[in-house]
Amino acid sequence: MATARRKFAYAGFWLRAVAYLIDSFILGFALSVALRPILVNNHVGPSVQDFWGFYTSYTRQSTAFVLMIQLADWLYSAALESSAWQATLGKKILSLTVTDLAGRRLSFARATGRHFGKYVSSLTLFIGFVLAGFTARKQALHDLIARTLVVRNV
Repeated sequence: MATARRKFAYAGFWLRAVAYLIDSFILGFALSVALRPILVNNHVGPSVQDFWGFYTSYTRQSTAFVLMIQLADWLYSAALESSAWQATLGKKILSLTVTDLAGRRLSFARATGRHFGKYVSSLTLFIGFVLAGFTARKQALHDLIARTLVVRNV
């Protein structure tokens, strides 16, 4: 008995950008609720009313805030992209999945590598992200580093 092959198209820059915006909104909302005690009970240093001053103040509260955001972002993307969904919520909404080059589910380690590869894509003045619009398989720099693909199920 033959197995049916999944039909897909490579997900380009703009579709991935919309998924990123959806994920940013979801994660931002969840973090604003979860980290509210740090923001509200900030009695040392700049007030959160001056968010940029708080964010760059290097107080214990602002440092903890930044570290928790980074930790949550990493766990959100790596855990969901290595799960049975193979996608973050934003990607899932847009019918996108993240796979290795053979179309298989990512391990947590590879999903972690892909996540931290995004920092490299950012350091290139975001050209690493724009590469997704110009490579044959629509891979951004972090996808090339982690040997992954983002595909849209059709």
